[in-house]
Amino acid sequence: MNVDLDPHYKVKGYAGSMLIGHLADAAGLATQTIRFYEREGLLPTPVREANGYRVYDDTTLNRLRFIRTAQAAGLTLGEIRSIVDVRDDGDVPCTHVTTLLSARLDDVRARRRELDALASELEHLLTRGKRLDPGDCSDADVCHILTACP
Repeated sequence: MNVDLDPHYKVKGYAGSMLIGHLADAAGLATQTIRFYEREGLLPTPVREANGYRVYDDTTLNRLRFIRTAQAAGLTLGEIRSIVDVRDDGDVPCTHVTTLLSARLDDVRARRRELDALASELEHLLTRGKRLDPGDCSDADVCHILTACP
């Protein structure tokens, strides 16, 4: 007895195809996001059925998971596209990824220093605000806590 399976349904051990809705559900993304990634060159152009429906396989799902992981690491879509391009050209992108991640880490550390400086300034202003009497705020001042000290 032969059983004909609809190629759009995933069966354990069966590497069939998926329509965009199934792919979106599997990846936890909106179909519009998948179409956007296609337009941006992050995903290969999908095969289309005779009815025009896009058909995807597990390699596209793996690519979507890669994109989400790269975004979680703080990489931009442009940076992710550059990684995908290296891979699609047949090269291993590990050196390129390491360079991008190192630059991202440098950016995070610089931003952390900026945030630490901002936190210190806010602490200073809060301490100043506790010492100042609101009754001493003149009509010329919007708020004397934030008035520049002479």
